[in-house]
Amino acid sequence: MNFHHDHFITLSISPKPSFITLPRQDQPLPLLLDFFDQRFPRIGREVWLERLRSGKISDEKGRLLDESTPYRINARLRYYREVKNEPIIPFQESIVYEDEHILVADKPHFLPVTPNGNAVNECLMHRLVKRTGNHQLVPVHRLDRETAGLVLFSKVPETRKHYHAIFQQGNIKKQYEAVATLPENNERLEWLIESRIEASGEWTLHHNVPGEVNARSHIKLLARGDVLARFALSPLTGKTHQLRLHMGLIGSQIQHDTFYPHLLPQSEVINYAKPLQLLAKQLVFTDPVSSVKHQFESTLELSSWSSILNA
Repeated sequence: MNFHHDHFITLSISPKPSFITLPRQDQPLPLLLDFFDQRFPRIGREVWLERLRSGKISDEKGRLLDESTPYRINARLRYYREVKNEPIIPFQESIVYEDEHILVADKPHFLPVTPNGNAVNECLMHRLVKRTGNHQLVPVHRLDRETAGLVLFSKVPETRKHYHAIFQQGNIKKQYEAVATLPENNERLEWLIESRIEASGEWTLHHNVPGEVNARSHIKLLARGDVLARFALSPLTGKTHQLRLHMGLIGSQIQHDTFYPHLLPQSEVINYAKPLQLLAKQLVFTDPVSSVKHQFESTLELSSWSSILNA
């Protein structure tokens, strides 16, 4: 199913503010309008001018700014992100688990975890805030908007640092499932892939480069079809697009990946019939607050493998 343009929110305003600290600039200091236009070129100069003229941007003391307000280095500015014609994502998240400190959600494909690009209110965090009434809900880690599966949220600021720490220290086991093309070595069933991943400088893309290893993944082939195979993927580090890039190193491409190995045109029309076949299937960790050992499983399934089984 393709996205149709009658399924959108005419004007979305983020329920939470965004902040930016004005960086040091050479003299003469720029106009605020010029700074915003250069820093956020995709939004457009006319939009920033309208926001300044209508009092939609304020400083750290709550004073409203306008187009004549001088640039002040280190000023912390607050504004609410706005998006015209925000697409409504026609898939529903579910809550897998909740206690007084954490919430675990199952995220559908196409839904970003936090506001991103043309998504403001149509993101997992804001949907869950609206559903639970908890405005302190914050994700402890991220999934790409194209990836489905489990996301851990912290519910209260007092214990949040403990849940961040289990990711930072590698004290959590994450397992993904993927449906991808058959690897180059048809006989092999397991791989430990190590590489160095850095941003490529091209949009949000990353790539493997020579140098000291900073990304590790364990890959296991679970089942094989004529063209596609099903894999279990365990990232041992957390680099952006790590699993997609490491699948490429075994000569395999995740089904419906529009970023790798080649960036395809990012059409405004979302093809919901072709979700990226990557699923965050399992989270296993010892709760740093309660000492309970958690093992959470996604209830979602990858459609490409289901169609193979049912063929």
